[in-house]
Amino acid sequence: MAPEDNREQVATERAVGMSLATGPSERSQGQWSGVWKQLKRNRLAMAGLYVVFFLLTLAVAADFVANDKPYYMVYHGRSYFPLFRSTLVKLGLAKWPAEILNADFKTLDAERILFPPVSYEPSDIDLTAPFESPSSKHWLGTDKLGRDVMAGLIHGSRISLSVGFVAVGIALTIGVVLGALAGFFGSWVDLIISRIFEVMLTMPTFFLLITIAALLPPSIFLTMAIIGLTGWVGIARFTRNEFLKIRNLDFVTAAIALGVSSRKVMFRHILPNALAPVMVSVVLGIAGAILIESSLSFLGIGVPADTVTWGSILNEARSNTFAWWLALFPGAAIFITVLSYYLVGEGLRDALDPRLRGSK
Repeated sequence: MAPEDNREQVATERAVGMSLATGPSERSQGQWSGVWKQLKRNRLAMAGLYVVFFLLTLAVAADFVANDKPYYMVYHGRSYFPLFRSTLVKLGLAKWPAEILNADFKTLDAERILFPPVSYEPSDIDLTAPFESPSSKHWLGTDKLGRDVMAGLIHGSRISLSVGFVAVGIALTIGVVLGALAGFFGSWVDLIISRIFEVMLTMPTFFLLITIAALLPPSIFLTMAIIGLTGWVGIARFTRNEFLKIRNLDFVTAAIALGVSSRKVMFRHILPNALAPVMVSVVLGIAGAILIESSLSFLGIGVPADTVTWGSILNEARSNTFAWWLALFPGAAIFITVLSYYLVGEGLRDALDPRLRGSK
């Protein structure tokens, strides 16, 4: 090879390398940085984001906010931490001391005791206090079995948010993979996958859940799976559209010219730049999944009867209309949660749309 040809090849590889080095990572980081700056200017979206973080924190810490076991107590001169020990017992890392095994901590004659803010579990039944209105003892009242409504709402947030995140996680995995394949390869691959999109759009998720609930035992995991397996089409379409736009950019062409495998080009170079618009569909999908789960629980299907969720509490208000608190508080929790996710989703959409940026 002539020296001139060698120098030309080296210069070409350097240019291609610089395109790869500055293309995906800097483009992706700059895009996310711009989105976050734009999102912070939207007060409604930020308010929704704060509510979402609060609900996530509440769901994770539910056992330490609403529980019938105390944080700390002194009994017969010895100090105990029953709530923390119960967590270790569930994990198989500890055992209950014999002197407090199966103890009723609320009637225990302890020298000193400190309970969580809500000193009830959602499954605690008190048949002497059915349908108690909100009071200092039960802040949001009780249901027909005397169960504390606030404890049910706090622990129910864990169920609702778990359904939302797990279902959308399943949908995200399927949607991103199929959308990436359709957008990157095009041609007959895109044609076949697009037909699959159309078939899936004809499937009514809610009625499919009702049908399966009638045939199989209630299961929260089955509910998550069905919502995820039927709710990926929107994510897949967003991913496909972004791949169609990005696959012809210089850094992608450079990667292909260097012989980078299609898998690496798709998921290492294109996907980080295509995820931002997809996140709008993900956030809105979480809200939709929470709403579907609440609707199923309201109808008494989809989850086991002994599982307390926002929808199951709301269901009791249908036959007990005088207990207004059973409709007001869980209904408000569902409304605020879904509204918060929609505000965040709308804020992301506005931050990602350059036509809307100038109108703010």
